[in-house]
Amino acid sequence: MEDVDGFSLLTSARVEPLLATAVSHAGGQLASWQADQIDRDPGRSTVVTYQAVVDWSYGRREEVLGVSCRADGLSEADAVADVFADGDRQVAFWLYPQDPDLPGLARAAYPESMAEVCNLHRIFPGDVRPEQLLLKMIGYRPRRRAVLKVTHRDTGEAVYVKVLRAKYAAEIVRRHQLLSDAGLPVAEVKAVTPDHLLILSELTGRPLAEAIFAAQPPCSAAELLDVLDKLPPAVCELPRRPPWTDSLPHYAAIVQESMPALGARLNGLVSDIQSGLADTEIGFEPSHGDFHEGQLQVRDGHIVGLLDVDTVGPGRRVDDLACLVAHLSTIQHMNQVQTERVHRLIREWVPVFDTQVDPGELRLRAAAVIISLATGPFRNQEADWQRETTLMVGSAAALVRQILG
Repeated sequence: MEDVDGFSLLTSARVEPLLATAVSHAGGQLASWQADQIDRDPGRSTVVTYQAVVDWSYGRREEVLGVSCRADGLSEADAVADVFADGDRQVAFWLYPQDPDLPGLARAAYPESMAEVCNLHRIFPGDVRPEQLLLKMIGYRPRRRAVLKVTHRDTGEAVYVKVLRAKYAAEIVRRHQLLSDAGLPVAEVKAVTPDHLLILSELTGRPLAEAIFAAQPPCSAAELLDVLDKLPPAVCELPRRPPWTDSLPHYAAIVQESMPALGARLNGLVSDIQSGLADTEIGFEPSHGDFHEGQLQVRDGHIVGLLDVDTVGPGRRVDDLACLVAHLSTIQHMNQVQTERVHRLIREWVPVFDTQVDPGELRLRAAAVIISLATGPFRNQEADWQRETTLMVGSAAALVRQILG
């Protein structure tokens, strides 16, 4: 089968000459490499980053190399990358942080340039020097987004910098302002730069993603529902993000590509979920769009912060609750105590959710979200990605069995 999206090339040893040529073109010599993230849209595109060791004239360094390939040729943003040919195929190469779709990343990644940004926009009281800033990468999805935490070493004050693609920046700022005006506990927008850096204040409280492991419940199901209730009606005037179930076959295909042995099971789940949801409506309720434990801050049993409002728009309450159930059902690498405490929360929260939305629809939609999450272990090249992927697909199947037997 023709490798139209470049997946076979970029994930095999055949990519080494291409990487070596690209690094040589940049003035270095490739010493070693290993795939780090693999993001594939089957039949359309593949984006891979590699952890590499490169010898430069000034010494040896660890680097992140990025390569992307598209079935329909180069994108407009690829023009700012280095383009190399593999036969008739063209691929775009970049050396982190020069991500072609994230122009602001090159400034956000270094204390020297980040200090200039902070001083220009008065992010901290008084001017800061580069050595006073501690930068920590929270997450980097190549050619999609990045988030960094910037901490003032002397005062401990911190801000978060979201590195955005140009086409999304204005809409995300609009969402923050809309929710802030409605009284929701979202981060303050401290600055927006021409190269699409969104600088946000640090929210108070503790991440719910950590608090779910505490001995005492971090918040109630009613608190979670109250946050969603406070989303203002004007949210429904924003562009709609399709629910996870709309892309279910797409995500199932990605999982199946990496683990063909799960193909029959995935095909059955897709059929069952789609048939079970065939008569449901699209919905026009205010929704978060990606509601889970990683998006909330808590303190003293209450929710005090709402994060990552990029996906806020019209939708259905059941999709937000299904997203939360799916994430709680697929947390990886927990010990026995953590597992028991998360399962306790699921047992306490889900019956309350069942009083607000259709229980069957909640479980089927949660199963669909789980299948989307099952693409993560392979994409992030986790050491035990086959086992984690299988467990996630099993969790989706368990939810479907609750409804269909």
